[in-house]
Amino acid sequence: MAQESQIEWTNLTWNPVTGCTKISAGCDNCYAERFSERFRGVPGHPFEQGFDLTLRPARLDQPLKMTTPKMIFVNSMSDLFHKGVPFDYVDQVFDTMEAAHWHVFQVLTKRSSRMREYVNKRYGQTGKAPAHIWLGASVEDGSKVSRIQHVRDMRATTRFLSVEPLIGPLGRVNLDGIHWVIVGGESGPGHRPMEEEWALEVRDQCLEQNIPFFFKQWGGFRPKSGGRELDGQEWDGFPQRNSDNSENEHLSVAAE
Repeated sequence: MAQESQIEWTNLTWNPVTGCTKISAGCDNCYAERFSERFRGVPGHPFEQGFDLTLRPARLDQPLKMTTPKMIFVNSMSDLFHKGVPFDYVDQVFDTMEAAHWHVFQVLTKRSSRMREYVNKRYGQTGKAPAHIWLGASVEDGSKVSRIQHVRDMRATTRFLSVEPLIGPLGRVNLDGIHWVIVGGESGPGHRPMEEEWALEVRDQCLEQNIPFFFKQWGGFRPKSGGRELDGQEWDGFPQRNSDNSENEHLSVAAE
């Protein structure tokens, strides 16, 4: 079944695909790869093939079996829009998400142009992706801000950014049409420190534009090593779930 998650901004993880390949500097210390490769060659283990890209069709209906509404992070151990995942399989993942409308699904990618291509083709005739399917991209520093434009160009109702791990300044960016921003530092062996000014720069732009801001962690050897406070408080902004395909109204971005 889908797994309970320690990630602060979700409840469960659902992995109809596992495994991936590195695409940018944000992938260098990938936690999913590090975890998966520990079990390579272990007979019968789900990660017997390590971090090799693997479709897992037996997991496609898992969210439909859970009747209690949850917030579900899709493919915490992969990237649904990896070029090795055929669009007909992505169709099956989206079919499940559409049918399990009582959940909120959070789909995050570094292959943002491929996500844009898919989403705009799937929903081009009907308007936008359903409001319970949140679509976003990971952006680790200013060299990858093109992914923000890809997200802005998607026919999505709820668009978000995961600025994690933040390994360099993002700079001034266009956040029009973005409904949620997460920031976090890197954790694990060889983690790269995050400067406070980088996080504050993103936080301040969210405040200016009334975009919910979530500060996940400072990072360190362990995810919780540095705590979750930024500028003296925790920031737990979330986008408001909307029942139709209109633009979401924003929740308050003040810390809870």
